[in-house]
Amino acid sequence: MALDIYSMAPSYQGLAIQRIPLKTDIIPAEPMKTLAPSKSKLSTIEAKRIMSVLDEAIQKVGLMTLMSYVETHPEALEGMFPEDLVRAIREHLDIGQVLLEGASILQEKQKQLEEEKEEAEESWCRDRLLSLELCKANLWSLAHQFRDSTKAVLRILFSNSQIITMMQVHAPGRSPGAQRLLEGLVELRGYLFEKLLTSPMEVREKNQFIQDINRRNARNQEVIDALQTELAEVLKNKESEVEKEKFVIQELKNHLHQVFKFSESSLLRTKQEAEKQQKVDYRASQARLAKIQQEILALRAQYHNLVMENREVEQALRKKKYKVETEIENWIQKYDMEMSEKQDEYEDLESIHKEEKLQLEELKERHAVLVEEFAQIRAESEINSKKRVEAEREMVRMVRAATLIQAVWKGYLVRSMLRSRKKKRGKGKGKDKVKGKEKSKEKGKEEKGKEKKAKGKGKGKGKKK
Repeated sequence: MALDIYSMAPSYQGLAIQRIPLKTDIIPAEPMKTLAPSKSKLSTIEAKRIMSVLDEAIQKVGLMTLMSYVETHPEALEGMFPEDLVRAIREHLDIGQVLLEGASILQEKQKQLEEEKEEAEESWCRDRLLSLELCKANLWSLAHQFRDSTKAVLRILFSNSQIITMMQVHAPGRSPGAQRLLEGLVELRGYLFEKLLTSPMEVREKNQFIQDINRRNARNQEVIDALQTELAEVLKNKESEVEKEKFVIQELKNHLHQVFKFSESSLLRTKQEAEKQQKVDYRASQARLAKIQQEILALRAQYHNLVMENREVEQALRKKKYKVETEIENWIQKYDMEMSEKQDEYEDLESIHKEEKLQLEELKERHAVLVEEFAQIRAESEINSKKRVEAEREMVRMVRAATLIQAVWKGYLVRSMLRSRKKKRGKGKGKDKVKGKEKSKEKGKEEKGKEKKAKGKGKGKGKKK
């Protein structure tokens, strides 16, 4: 494997430059949706570091693969690159040339050893193997020098970004081997990126999905094999049936040839019979034609007579139609005049109706206002009548109270006058006292009767009021 890598010739061919994205957050080409990881970006620091290392390696490989242009065009080293870079590139190219020569020599020795191994002696084979081991050791030291020179060139390139852009612009392409190596690294990056995005659960699900697909593929393959065998049998049967049908077709062709010959003879016979029948039919048609012509002449005369009669009838009907049309026009004009008069009358009545309707609406509005005012007046009159009745009742109570007060006051005055008289008389006789008491009693009775009469009069006056 190492020898194959060493022997890869950096031959330059004019290929298109493929700009390769080298960022860690770029998602590779999307696989099937069922196998796609759930995440789209790296979450862990370790995964990001791995991807950054791989991206840096791809970038360095992309830069070093452009060195084939520098190897095939040494004049570019003079004015385009600085001196330290030119010196490092020349050392790198010299070491690479020596390494390729050593690898080619080692390959030739291995081929000779393989060709002469069966015929040569063991001591000679040992010497050859020791020389091969020495060559490999020299090659490993050259490989380490080549690696160091590569690091030095890359260190100078990365220290000046303008040189990188200049190289990418002036170098139009890479060799096919370098391009395949670069594409393989990019593909490896995509696989690694997808692997880092995939969790263990998704890996198990993906494996299970792939196993299911494999089982399904196996079942489908069994069905396909069965169908293919069935198809082969059907094709065999079809071929046998085709041969049978070819045999039947050949027999039918022979039969058709015989039928064709027989049909020619029968066609001649039918043609002769048809000619005879045609002559007979022609004679009969001539007689029938003469008879039909006579009938046509008679029908034409009859047609002429019917046309004349129909023209007279049509003239009479036209006159009648004209008369009816004139009457209809007169009736229409009369109808239009009457309808116009009725329409004018209707419009007048409608205008009068509208005015009366407006008046009716105004009267209804006034009536509603009057009804409301009447209801208010009626309510006020009821309230006033109630107030008047209450006032009359109050007056009656006041009159009664006044008459009662007056009666009590009069009785009080009479009693006080009687007491004063009794005191002035002093001591009198017993009889006089008895008589006085009786008289006072009678006077009290009379006063009480007067009070009752006064009360009765007061009640009568209150009722009258």
